[in-house]
Amino acid sequence: MSAIWRTQYQKKLRSADDAVRVVKPGDTIFMGEFAQNIEALDEALARRKGELTDIILETTTRTRPLKCVDADPKREVFTWGDWHFSGVGRKYSEVGLASYIPFTYHQGPGAVTHYNKVDVAFVQVAPMDDKGFFNFSTSCSLAPAYCHKARTVIVEVNINCPRCYGGNSEGIHISEVDFVVEGPNNPLLELPAAAASDADRGIAAHVMELMEDGATIQLGIGGLPNVVGSLIAQSDLKDIGVHTEMLADSYVDMYEAGRVTGKRKNIDKGKMVYTFAMGSRRLYDFLDNNPMCASYPVDYTNDPENICKNDKVIAINNALEVDLFSQVASESSGARQISGTGGQLDFVFGAFKSKGGKGLICISSTFKKKDGTIGSRIVPTLTPGTIVTCPRSIVHYVVTEFGYAQMKGKSTWQRAEELINIAHPDFRDELIKQAQELNIWRRSNKIA
Repeated sequence: MSAIWRTQYQKKLRSADDAVRVVKPGDTIFMGEFAQNIEALDEALARRKGELTDIILETTTRTRPLKCVDADPKREVFTWGDWHFSGVGRKYSEVGLASYIPFTYHQGPGAVTHYNKVDVAFVQVAPMDDKGFFNFSTSCSLAPAYCHKARTVIVEVNINCPRCYGGNSEGIHISEVDFVVEGPNNPLLELPAAAASDADRGIAAHVMELMEDGATIQLGIGGLPNVVGSLIAQSDLKDIGVHTEMLADSYVDMYEAGRVTGKRKNIDKGKMVYTFAMGSRRLYDFLDNNPMCASYPVDYTNDPENICKNDKVIAINNALEVDLFSQVASESSGARQISGTGGQLDFVFGAFKSKGGKGLICISSTFKKKDGTIGSRIVPTLTPGTIVTCPRSIVHYVVTEFGYAQMKGKSTWQRAEELINIAHPDFRDELIKQAQELNIWRRSNKIA
């Protein structure tokens, strides 16, 4: 390592308690993203609770509890806003300790740059390299924008962070950092493999009918993407490309099976492009110093104008409810915030603009209610208070275990008919009746 960078490192090295002294009353602090959970700085900030007032904390899908929020159960000092809820964010929200920040994912860096007050950025990074760079590791979506905007940048080094190659902005130089804190070096959060349901397997089979050689794919998180990834790995599909927001273990399966080459991509040819990664240690080991993979800020990966530059983009996302007007709700149940918009809207829009592309909203036809009864996820109208994630004008395909329905160019009655055809058979008659009451049903309509 160059002596000049090592000297700067030592001059800027601080304990966590010393570093957080830069925080002033009224400050807004970025607290990191996804698997890159700020730890030492979080605990040190919690210890300053009695000295501070009106502190805003901002995260992107915090996946471990925040100690400073736990230290302030009455929300007297710390107010937490999250750009996308994990289970942790949702739990804190339900007791009034976290708030969701609505946005369309690819616009996030622009929102930070133009509208957000950012005083201090805490970012967990991989150790400094011999050129003086810290790598943002698995999470590059909003971190660069926050670091560029902040008055003070503090990096928390974790030796367990993989060094992830990027297309741009994947790291920050020691000269741009104000303080360095060496963290507790805890392993990154690992996601347990999500179990797939029979419905997931049925949906995945229909997704495979829409897949083609040379397709560029985007998969979300959960049991369904795992099944789709497994089916692609076991298939004879050729030259699959990857351009996604989240990189998960299923991509490693597809790559090791020889299905992912990226040879037919028009941009980032041969690269697996993503903005954040979460999964098992196997995924993190795969990413470490791997030139096959390229992380970018989310205003690149999720910009529909970039997504559509590749042909045959297949975007696969899930939802909570779809109504007979084809409105898609993927982030809330009534007024209860479950997750967030994320990149679903970005990829549905971008996939439609892609030559031969398909934006898929995948949803199981039914769900089990708290009382043990079964409800339909295809409904006449969305539950009151529910947030629309994808407006009907944007929706392309809807897929259930009973088939898929293409929405573009369809009238309201045609959409209702298509959706009822892929609803669970036990609910179809009632849905027809409700469609008639809503005046979106032709008398001559017939259900398959």
